Amino acid sequence: MWPSTWLPFLYPPPASVYVAAMSAVSLVSMANAGLAELRGNHMAYSKFWHVVAAGAGGDKQRRQGGGGGALLKSRDGMLVAYAPALVAAAASFAVPGAVEGARAQILSAALAVHFLKRVLEVLFVHRYSGSMPLDTAVTIATSYLLSTVTMIYAQHLSRGLPDPPVDLLYPGVVVFAVGIAGNFYHHYLLSTLRDGGGGGDKGYKIPRGGLFDLVTCPHYLFEITGFFGFAMIAQTVYALAVATGTAAYLAGRSCATRRWYESKFEEFPARIKALVPFVL
Repeated sequence: MWPSTWLPFLYPPPASVYVAAMSAVSLVSMANAGLAELRGNHMAYSKFWHVVAAGAGGDKQRRQGGGGGALLKSRDGMLVAYAPALVAAAASFAVPGAVEGARAQILSAALAVHFLKRVLEVLFVHRYSGSMPLDTAVTIATSYLLSTVTMIYAQHLSRGLPDPPVDLLYPGVVVFAVGIAGNFYHHYLLSTLRDGGGGGDKGYKIPRGGLFDLVTCPHYLFEITGFFGFAMIAQTVYALAVATGTAAYLAGRSCATRRWYESKFEEFPARIKALVPFVL
């Protein structure tokens, strides 16, 4: 029997081998990806693919994967990564019985808003100067698509199960809204730092404004906040696993980002943490 007295904020896990397996896979794989970031083994996108910090001795160029696969412009690659999850979240409303009840409808709507924001940022906010391997874009797209579909499916399976004693639905909406607003604001601040021309990494500057005066990656902090908003809205084991795995991955990536800035800028302030102000 599910220990409801231990976890009064979660639905009992459904009798689904698929959802149980995906919960474990999502948590472990994303935590491993976070450890890989800490070790300097970065996914093939953003500045870390093109420039890897090499300590005080300078930078070195490195292609991850080493293959000769097709390359996309970074903007196109990120659209490929985000669009399928957006379509899936929006399409869930057209699938009979997929989003029954207020909680399921709010979860699907929040997922759709999250990925719509990402697509709009790719089109109108972010600035890109590099490329992304097609296989990386497809890998990211598959991960987001599976997590979105599985989160909605796990919510569907929770119908008929005993409701959690602690209802976090509407607090979760507030947490999600804070996360998505804070993430957008700091993405906008980042976009204003890039030079208009040129390639490579020469357009990067030390971020300023917002929480950038306290941490290197406030946009990741707010993204984690948004994912825990999903978990609070859903109150399923799977949504919590995804949020926890996302936090682990972005924590590793934030530490790698801070190291990168330290290697690029001698004047980078030591007081600025990686992810959590005054803590991490």
